[in-house]
Amino acid sequence: MDKKELVKEAIKVRNNAFVPYSHFKVGAALLTKDGKVFVGANMESASYGLTLCAERNCIFGAYAHGVRKDDIIAFAVVADTNGPVSPCGACRQIIAEYINSNTPIYLANLKGEIAEYKISDLIPYFFDGSEL
Repeated sequence: MDKKELVKEAIKVRNNAFVPYSHFKVGAALLTKDGKVFVGANMESASYGLTLCAERNCIFGAYAHGVRKDDIIAFAVVADTNGPVSPCGACRQIIAEYINSNTPIYLANLKGEIAEYKISDLIPYFFDGSEL
């Protein structure tokens, strides 16, 4: 599966987002080395702190199914933005902890723009377990 196909999976799941407050739908898709795709969409709550972003929803769901860092070979996030979508700080932290540093991260929009990054590009200095 190439990056465009993975982004298409993120676009499909984006339609399942529950966003009655922000109306900002986000989809995420994660590809494992055995070809499985895990997806997530953002889910909002009236108590905003309980909202779960698509990125974390996707990653946590994959981990709940036994996926681990070394299994993940690509990650994509998409939203209806002017340029490729940018993950929030909380999601960048989770991506940094749950996905290997050399894994390609595709940030995209509905216009077909796709930018490729590594997590070090998105959060060059992140808090990890070595600080505990």
